[in-house]
Amino acid sequence: MFWASAVRTVTTGPRILIYGFGPYRQFRDNITTKVIRLLPADPHLKKRIFPVRFDRLQFVRALDRAKPDIVLGLGQSSRRKIEVETQANNLRRAGAIDSPKPIAAGGARRLKTTWLPRLGRGTGKSKNAGDYVCNFSMYVMLDHIRRRELPIPYAFIHIPYDYELKRAANRVAKILRGVRGQSNPSRTKIK
Repeated sequence: MFWASAVRTVTTGPRILIYGFGPYRQFRDNITTKVIRLLPADPHLKKRIFPVRFDRLQFVRALDRAKPDIVLGLGQSSRRKIEVETQANNLRRAGAIDSPKPIAAGGARRLKTTWLPRLGRGTGKSKNAGDYVCNFSMYVMLDHIRRRELPIPYAFIHIPYDYELKRAANRVAKILRGVRGQSNPSRTKIK
């Protein structure tokens, strides 16, 4: 049962920033908002739902205010399965007909995520987070963490928009339970 496992998930341990996004384009709902809202309140779990926009400051401020030990980003996708992203690309594009632009002029072409949570069977890994706001958030946060030399493990997971909500929430709850089991997550590279 989701609720019983989720309650055990967020009782003690490291400060975790978990974020997702609100509606965008033709999507009136975003599965990441629903997943995050299903997680119970806890002082160690900072939940953020961002508007879908290319706004560097909203992501940097979230990191600075939450002062997390770990960051887990969630994004909605049109893919067939849940995938953990392995890198963010220095590209952004507002629409399919727009030309891609760099997120950070002169910045690294790609930034690798620093944490690859195990998602279980029927899931995958991706090297392409796209060029929309999910990728933008990843690049901005990873760059901020890198520049400030913060020992913060960072992961990003794309969830299909039509994925079964309780299954998605249970997968996220399982990841959080695993994080809670780490003795010192800010100094441990989580695989």
